[in-house]
Amino acid sequence: MTLPSEKGAAVGRRIGIGLMYGFWKPRVLGAWRVPASGPVILAVNHAHNIDGPMLMGTAPRPVHFLIKKEAFVGPLGSFLEGIGQVKVDRESTDRHAIGNALGVLEQGGVLGIFPEGTRGDGDFASLRAGLAYFAVRSGAPIVPVAVLGSTERRGRLVKALPPLRGRVDVVFGDAFDAGTDRAAAPARPSTRPPYGSRAGSPTTWKTPGASPGAERHSQ
Repeated sequence: MTLPSEKGAAVGRRIGIGLMYGFWKPRVLGAWRVPASGPVILAVNHAHNIDGPMLMGTAPRPVHFLIKKEAFVGPLGSFLEGIGQVKVDRESTDRHAIGNALGVLEQGGVLGIFPEGTRGDGDFASLRAGLAYFAVRSGAPIVPVAVLGSTERRGRLVKALPPLRGRVDVVFGDAFDAGTDRAAAPARPSTRPPYGSRAGSPTTWKTPGASPGAERHSQ
């Protein structure tokens, strides 16, 4: 099985930086909470199609997102595969997607998941079993991420997008291990200096899916 490309995800991050900082004004808070190395899962709220691309351009490391298979159509599908994203069937137990996601974590990469599956109200009240499964199987800490401001106003030129050059906040929370109290200390202390239930079997849960659609990091 060929795993999603880490180099491709790095290219996707550079593209995301150019687009997100070119069209909007992201303000990134707490990016130092993302471990500088090793596997990690980003659990992201999903209120707008721009949330995924915004994370690609503002996260301190390249991210492989679980993206619904419906997005992998034509040139867009080839592009998403080229930048290391993971195609997932949300309606069934997608073993291929599960293997790819675990492979990303086994290689010390960053896996992005929208626990809500589809765009919702940005509430983290219910994390899906799939998120806990990946965390338990890989031992990766979970970092909650909130994208704020992407839905508050509509742009004048493109109504479906936030206003151009508008402020969008990206907030990274403290890392925690699946099955532990989030109020406890972070799962792993970050080596970056600060600058700014129960898991189920892969045969018993449906694969979570999502679609992607301040410290600026030097290249």
